[in-house]
Amino acid sequence: MSEKCLSVVMPVYNERATVAEVIAEVLRQPSVAELIVVNDASSDGSREELERVSSHDARIKLFHHEVNQGKGAAIRTGILHASAEVMIIQDADMEYDPAEYPILLGPILKDKADAVFGSRFIGSQEHRVLYFWHSMGNRFLTLLSNMFTNLNLTDMETCYKAVRRDILQSIAIEENRFGFEPEITAKLARKGVRIYEVAVSYHGRTYAEGKKINWKDGFQAIWCILKYNLGSRDL
Repeated sequence: MSEKCLSVVMPVYNERATVAEVIAEVLRQPSVAELIVVNDASSDGSREELERVSSHDARIKLFHHEVNQGKGAAIRTGILHASAEVMIIQDADMEYDPAEYPILLGPILKDKADAVFGSRFIGSQEHRVLYFWHSMGNRFLTLLSNMFTNLNLTDMETCYKAVRRDILQSIAIEENRFGFEPEITAKLARKGVRIYEVAVSYHGRTYAEGKKINWKDGFQAIWCILKYNLGSRDL
């Protein structure tokens, strides 16, 4: 693979306070060939901030949804426009550190893996201590997903999923919101691709600081685990 082998897909919804800082950190990484930013109809000034920042680096490809559709829909738009050999999802807040891209790329560059999940629950990487019930919900969803996919992941809900572009673009993504995570996990498992897991740090936000996922998304994730593991076999 080339030195700049990575397409970063960044869904953005009302992240004006952090998005410029995250973009700058992403573009500092030597492996990044392009950053595909999808503004999902933000209403807090994120669009104007993105227009300003994107004019400073030709690697940034900026797209706008005129109506809010959800994280999964923004990722779907980003996947469509990616062209580098490997893709990774990057949230527009400061919860995940782009400096850890080499950790995620390692098994793929060594031709050991086709997809790498960055786990917040293994290894010795630092993580912010936050919500007990949120972490229990995450572990339950991962366990339920593993039961149906026959994988032994520790963090199915992680944002950091690095996947070979040809594989990801061959999968039809249907979910518009946070159901993307169990959907893509089920479909990667069904394809039989080589999946690795590596430890990543996590600097989680509180709801007051802008965290968006909630208990309703947890119930939706359960439905998606059942839907994509027991339902249609189409990819």
